[in-house]
Amino acid sequence: MAHNSSVKDARLNLLVPIELKRKLVKTAAGQGKKVSALVRESIEEKLAQIERELFEEKMRDAYLEMAEENLSTIEEFKYADAENL
Repeated sequence: MAHNSSVKDARLNLLVPIELKRKLVKTAAGQGKKVSALVRESIEEKLAQIERELFEEKMRDAYLEMAEENLSTIEEFKYADAENL
């Protein structure tokens, strides 16, 4: 994921435990990236994961709501089917 600095970029300063910094530096070096690129990619991936989870939760809630509606409709028509026998 290539990233070029632009006027729309913002600097973010944060404190992390020293061991996490060591891991970041080692991992970034192993991938031939700058630490800032690795952190940026990690943040983007985490935010995408959170968005997916929220979307899935909304879909699950909508599905359950629809299922309840369907069960209610079935209940309303359960005797109507027997009328045709």
